[in-house]
Amino acid sequence: MESTDRLLTDWRERALALEGEVGKVVIGQQRVIRLVNLAVFARGHVLLQGDVGVGKTTLLRAFAQVIGGNFARTEGTIDLMPNDLVYYTYISAEGRPAVEHGPLIRHGEDLAIFFFNEINRARPQVHSLLLRVMAERTVSAFNREYSFPHLIVFADRNRVEREETFEISSAARDRFMMEITIDAPAAEADRRELIFNPRFHDTDRLVSTLAPAMIDHRGLNAAADAIQRGVDASDALKDYALKLWRATAAPQDFGVTLSGLDVSQLMLAGASPRGMSYLLRAARTAAWLDGRAFVTPEDVQAVFAETIAHRLCYQPVYEMRRQEVSSPLIAAILSAVAAP
Repeated sequence: MESTDRLLTDWRERALALEGEVGKVVIGQQRVIRLVNLAVFARGHVLLQGDVGVGKTTLLRAFAQVIGGNFARTEGTIDLMPNDLVYYTYISAEGRPAVEHGPLIRHGEDLAIFFFNEINRARPQVHSLLLRVMAERTVSAFNREYSFPHLIVFADRNRVEREETFEISSAARDRFMMEITIDAPAAEADRRELIFNPRFHDTDRLVSTLAPAMIDHRGLNAAADAIQRGVDASDALKDYALKLWRATAAPQDFGVTLSGLDVSQLMLAGASPRGMSYLLRAARTAAWLDGRAFVTPEDVQAVFAETIAHRLCYQPVYEMRRQEVSSPLIAAILSAVAAP
């Protein structure tokens, strides 16, 4: 037990140092950095949402730098096909057809972060391949199986543009532990820095200033397992989580009301069992980062929106208003369900 406690304390110190290092180049985004760090140590995939140019790629490249391992990226386009992630063909200098490994398998088992930019511009066939990679961390190519035991997938979608896009299916959304929204920094001082300080104008140089491989990415799976086993959730906390789960499917049963909406006709389906397990996994990691060996209701509440909102399925008449409905619904559920 003592050795486990020492292990968790050691990893926590490294995790907090990692956050501080990333914060040197991604300013004004402390909560976003903490949420991504939670996902890294909970070993969950992340869907990022935000406008163009708010620093999503810089954030992920910074994490890849300090975690170690390799970083790969692909751009979602309407003509992207599943095979494009695995290999690409070209004419060599000798005028002969040639085949090279694609971004997904180029780094083999050492791939730590795979970033799928603008995932909603890619076809559903591409989403299907990505789902397998996310679920099994394997893919078949060149008559062999490639394994990615240390991989976390990050995908982003532009919430403004809707032309030539494909909606992400409920099954695909449910594979992501979190959906994190990234906005431009609110503080005037941070905005001044981003605009006027040349340091932030060259992403390559900026990321290269960070300490490389501050942790061993190959040890993250074992660390995550130790966190989940070492952070306790009481029976009262589990009952609270179960009530929250029921409230996502039938919010009217818990007295949830929303202005201008018939809540009893709102939901098609609530959170999935996978989603609730991710909620508790993230809450345990949040408790660990705060230096506790037990989960509190505040830990659950802190990650509830990011782990649950994107999983909820609304009736078709409300689905097009998802962004408008989700935030007040999540807040109303947390307010209506009594915490222990």
